[in-house]
Amino acid sequence: MTASGFPALLQGFFTRRLMQQRQVSPHTIASYRDCFRQLLRFAQQRLGVAPQRLTFEQIDAPLIAAFLEDLQHSRGIGVGSRNLRLTAIRSFFRYASFEMPAHAAQIQRVLAIPSKRCSRAQIGFLTREQIDALLRAPDLRTLSGRCDHALMLLAVQTGLRLSEITGLCRRAVCLGTGAHVRVLGKGRKERSTPLTRTTADVLRAWLREIANADDAIVFPSARGSRLSADGVQYLLSKHVHRARQSCPSLRDKHVTPHVLRHTMAMELLQAGAERSVIALWLGHESVQTTQIYLDANLDIKQAALDKVEPHKGRVARFQPDDQLMAFLKAL
Repeated sequence: MTASGFPALLQGFFTRRLMQQRQVSPHTIASYRDCFRQLLRFAQQRLGVAPQRLTFEQIDAPLIAAFLEDLQHSRGIGVGSRNLRLTAIRSFFRYASFEMPAHAAQIQRVLAIPSKRCSRAQIGFLTREQIDALLRAPDLRTLSGRCDHALMLLAVQTGLRLSEITGLCRRAVCLGTGAHVRVLGKGRKERSTPLTRTTADVLRAWLREIANADDAIVFPSARGSRLSADGVQYLLSKHVHRARQSCPSLRDKHVTPHVLRHTMAMELLQAGAERSVIALWLGHESVQTTQIYLDANLDIKQAALDKVEPHKGRVARFQPDDQLMAFLKAL
């Protein structure tokens, strides 16, 4: 690899490393692609060099550190998103360490850029009243309303990830005895998620309105293609806005597709499901990932507190200080 072979190195990272060797998911490819598109635009603005003419030496640790800071301060992304960009960049430089060993010092300086620590907020989820209001919001007299209703019902009943819902094909929906959907989740792990009778009935009616081919997208966009993440968030925000009229508590909720996933997990937890079952249901790599739902469930904590003998405290009435003493204390 020559010193000026950065474009070929980056292309090899995506085609040989990610697609052929690791066989990562399309979601990972898209995430890494977007990261490097942002990095190359930043490098072009900072260095005045077109991406095709960049050399590997120019993509050094100071440039990448400046890029990450720019993401946070100019673009307003959070620490978590900043760390995800850094993960993609580290993966590329680990690949480069095998392809360009002569640049080991530069590569190690990039790999030494630390991730930032960030606080983890409690997860958001909806109550049953809020869910019902949201599912009543779409106008079932329209095609788009029936599509949106089926999508939201499936999301909140199965807890599927956004990419799993938008990529769902007709052949992956089984509506016979033991109705379920099959998806390929993170780590290319296939799992099946059962459907309630109501969800199966809604999906059965909706499938009559889309193409009959096995590879037909269950929830297509207006152009017939796969819905984008922004498209799903748009339709969700639209229906949340309408649902707030009948359910005022939704006004304090920021509802995203992942909130619907969290809602299903919380319902399973409140119904007494074990953490291992919830992890299996959601496709978590580890049971420890499911701990976030225990952290957010106030009812479980209250039930545990009710079993503990309360400590004896004393209640006293406030006695104001003498006026003269209060004056001297305030000096």
